[in-house]
Formats: sequence, C-alpha cells, structure tokens
Amino acid sequence: MPLLLPVLLGVLTLLGAGTATADDRRAYSANDTPWLAAVGKLQVPGTRYREGRREYVIEDCTATLVSRPGRARANTLVTAWHCLEAYDDLSRPIQFTLHPGSPQAISAEAFVLASGGSMQADWAVLRLRTRIASSDVQALQVADSPDIDTPVMMAGYSKDTGLGAGGQRLTFDPHCRITTTGGAEGETDCMAFKGASGGPLLQADSQGGTLVYGIISAGDGQGLSTYIPVADFRHALDRAL
Repeated sequence: MPLLLPVLLGVLTLLGAGTATADDRRAYSANDTPWLAAVGKLQVPGTRYREGRREYVIEDCTATLVSRPGRARANTLVTAWHCLEAYDDLSRPIQFTLHPGSPQAISAEAFVLASGGSMQADWAVLRLRTRIASSDVQALQVADSPDIDTPVMMAGYSKDTGLGAGGQRLTFDPHCRITTTGGAEGETDCMAFKGASGGPLLQADSQGGTLVYGIISAGDGQGLSTYIPVADFRHALDRAL
C-alpha cells in the first residue's frame, strides 16, 4: 500500500515502529494456508506534488482475487480506494501479482471498475485484463456479515522490516477479533502494517471454507486495524462478479 493516507495516516501511522501488542502474524504457506494464494500485491503508479514539483510514485498495496462459486476463471479484485488516490495516468498500468518473487508468480494488469471515492468509503473493485484460472489460483468468495464472536484474520503485504520483509512476504494475523462494528467501517485487534491496505478480512465458514468479509483500510502496527465491510459495496461488487 503504501497506506499513504493524507488524513488518516496523521492518526494511524503505519510505520511499524513500536509494538504495544505482541505480533502474532504468520507468513503465508501454500501447505498450511492455501486460501491465501488469492491475496496478491497491488502496485499502483501515481503522481504527487511536493514543494510545487511533480513526483512519480508507486503505491504498494494488497488486493484479493474474488469470484462467484464454481467459476473456472476469475478477473475481479477488491482493494482499498486510497491505494488508487494518486492514480491519474491511464497509460501507466496498475499491476497485480500473486506469489511475487517466486517461480509461481502470476502477474496481470488491472483497471478500476468502481470505487467509494473517499476515505469514508475506502473500497475499490478492479478488473484484470487477463483471467486467472482456478487451477492456478482459487479465487475467494465474499460474504456480508461475519460472526463477531468468531475469530477473524487479516492478510497483506505489510512493509515492516520484520516478518513482512519490507512488503516482500505475505503475512497474516490468524486469530484476531472484531472489536467494533457499525457505521462505514469496523475495527479489529488484528496486526497490520503499512502495505497491507486493501488486504482481506477473512473468516472461516461452517463448511470449512474461508470467506472475505471486508478489506483493510488502515492499521497502526500495534493491534488496531480498521476495515470496510463487503456489505458497504456489495452492489458494485455484484455487478462485477
């Protein structure tokens, strides 16, 4: 991501400096957490102005490949709007990569279908120009209402210099809790750092699957992370899937 939030980062500074809460995150494993294969790295080219000068930047965020049940191929991503805030040049493509840095890496260009357009509606739906076969990566399904009494997990390419390896390694907090619901966003005690923006809030269902219930909007690297519920943008997502 970066979680370069012009306003919110003034409050939630996702630099991973200092941890008031133990960091219980784990690294992605194809054997232990195969459902996380659908979580990829999103790189968004953009433009920012500093002291009157134009600068080209790359926003490093996280996005998740999602689809309806039974689809053989998927080309829809969910992520956070603020990851796209500086994107103003359509000639420079957004890049989505699964398993970055590995021999199994899958990369595709993406473009924006819909977004909330502000930090108060910090969601975006993207379309890949190339469909990804379920035989290569199984896309995740989405759902609206997580059980607040059941643990959740958050996953993303956190850019901390520890387990996240500067954003090169997919990490996840496996057993955290939703602490606040209602309004445009919810809060959890999940651990997420700069770079995890746009990553999924996940929860296991009664059939043993794992569903996406929200997307990470912000986190302070100390056990407070906010998310945008899927229910907030389900109308746009249903049109895309």
